[in-house]
Amino acid sequence: MNSDDLKMVEARRQALLGQLKAAESALRSGLHTHGFGETARAHLERALAHLCEAYVAINESKSVRSVQQLVEDLNRIQRVMDDAKRGRSQRI
Repeated sequence: MNSDDLKMVEARRQALLGQLKAAESALRSGLHTHGFGETARAHLERALAHLCEAYVAINESKSVRSVQQLVEDLNRIQRVMDDAKRGRSQRI
């Protein structure tokens, strides 16, 4: 790749990172909007997790999780949180 090609790739990368930041801001704002239920909030949280992972994939040179790995990790975390909630409610 020549210098101009590298500059074009970097410009596209920077533009994409800017779009990800805008999307992240919109999602974070949506998380503070109430009245749409837990399902909508869960989707917003998942979308935010995917955006963060995309940012790492674009911005870092290290290996990142696949979409399937991220989904499995998020599902595992959700099960732990659900188990903890059930345990608390049973003790009350």
